[in-house]
Amino acid sequence: MRGNVLDLAVGVIIGGAFGKIVTAAVDDIIMPLVGLVTGGKKFDDNYFVLSTAHSKITEFTNVTLEDAKKAGASVFAWGHMLQTILDFMIVAFFIFIIVRAVARMHKKTEAEAMAPVPTPSENLLTEIRDLLKKQA
Repeated sequence: MRGNVLDLAVGVIIGGAFGKIVTAAVDDIIMPLVGLVTGGKKFDDNYFVLSTAHSKITEFTNVTLEDAKKAGASVFAWGHMLQTILDFMIVAFFIFIIVRAVARMHKKTEAEAMAPVPTPSENLLTEIRDLLKKQA
């Protein structure tokens, strides 16, 4: 029982660190490429203004999502949601690949452990058989 709890704790810690690595890769490598396609605008800054009733700004054409929220506008932040979904899918894909590789390693070690180990008597009989084959 203690080994399983320790394995789980290690998995959670490594998963958190791995999530940060993938998030950094998405933010620093993938999303700038997507930004080129969307006209250089940060993907997170794609949103619709729902209401400007309590807003200090009336025109939201070149305003970041953070600035629009600070100004008091009600926004539908679809770019941020899509970014979060993309981050999750990339993290899930890489974790799937790692879990699959570990499962394959465990399968190989289990197969090796299941292989029958010859007893000393069987080893002796094998040697006698080999000697008889050489003499014939």
